[in-house]
Amino acid sequence: MKSIVVTEYGSSDTLEVRETEKPEPGPGEVRLAVEAAGINFADIMQRRGHYRNGPTPTYTPGLEAAGTIDAVGEGVDREVGERVVAMTGGGAYAEYVTTRAAGLFDVPESMSFAEAAGFPVQFLTAYNCLHEWGGFEDGERVLIHAAAGGVGTAAVQLASLAGAETFGTASTEEKLDLATDLGLDHPIQYTEVDFRDVVDAETDGEGVDLVLDGVGGETFQHSLDALSDFGRIVTYGVASGEVAKADTRRLLFENKSVIGFHLGNALQKRPQSVLGAVPELSELLASGELEVVVGERFDLEDAAAAQQYIEDRKSSGKVVLEP
Repeated sequence: MKSIVVTEYGSSDTLEVRETEKPEPGPGEVRLAVEAAGINFADIMQRRGHYRNGPTPTYTPGLEAAGTIDAVGEGVDREVGERVVAMTGGGAYAEYVTTRAAGLFDVPESMSFAEAAGFPVQFLTAYNCLHEWGGFEDGERVLIHAAAGGVGTAAVQLASLAGAETFGTASTEEKLDLATDLGLDHPIQYTEVDFRDVVDAETDGEGVDLVLDGVGGETFQHSLDALSDFGRIVTYGVASGEVAKADTRRLLFENKSVIGFHLGNALQKRPQSVLGAVPELSELLASGELEVVVGERFDLEDAAAAQQYIEDRKSSGKVVLEP
C-alpha cells in the first residue's frame, strides 16, 4: 500500500511516498480502508520536531481518518464495510490504517468521507475549548483566532449557536467572509488592523470574556490585553511556533485565567468529559445546524504540498488527503 513517511525532522520536503506493508488489526482494533485523512497543524508540529512526546522519524503521520472497515481484530463487535471515522493517533496518511475500535464514530450516508475526516479533531477541540474547559456562559464575548481554519470554523459556529458575541481574526477578507457566513459578528483582518483596537472599540474598553488561541507567541500576549478582568484564555496550539509566557502578575491583579487544552491528553485522562459532546454534535451536524467546512482536497501523494499549503496560511476550513 502507499503511505506517506516523514524521513527526518524538518520542512515539508521530508515527506515521502513509500510502499509499505498493509497493517493487520490486533485485538480490539480494526483496519480502515482510508477514503480521507484530515490534516491538522499538530501533524506539522510533529514533522518539525516541536511536538512534545511526538513520534520520531521515520513514521507515518495523520491523526484522523475516515473510510470503511476493511478487517476486524479479535473481540471487535464491528462489521466489514461500515462507514466510520477515527482519531488514529498516527498513521492516517496511508491507504490503510489500524486503529482502536473503541475510538470509532459512525459516518452517516448523508456525510461525505472528506467531511467526516474534518469532524473529530476540530469539533471536539472547539467544543471543549468553548464549553468544558472555557466555561462559556450565554451572552459572553468570545475571540477566536484563525477563525477560518479547521478549529476556527467549528468554534465560530458553536459559539454563535450558544449565544456568544463573536470576534474572529484571519489574514484575508476572503477568509473573513467565510467566517462571517458561519455566524461571526466582528471579523478582524489582523494583517491590516490590531485586533486589540477592534475589541476595545466594540466593547467600550471592557474586552472579551473568552479567547480561543491556537497560535501562541505575540498573539497570546496581545490576547491578554484584549481580555476582560475575570476573563479566560484557552490555549490549544502553537501554530506560530513561538511559545508564549504569561506574566503571572497580570493574571493575579487582573483576575485573568489561562487554561490549556490538548485533545490527545484529555482523551486519555478525561475521555468522558471530552466525548460527552459527541451526541449533541452529531445531532447538530445531521440537522444541518453545524457543517464541516472542507477546504482544499489533495491526493495522498501530494501530502507535502498539502502541509505546505497550510503553513503558507492559504487554507480555509479543513484540508484533507484522499488516497
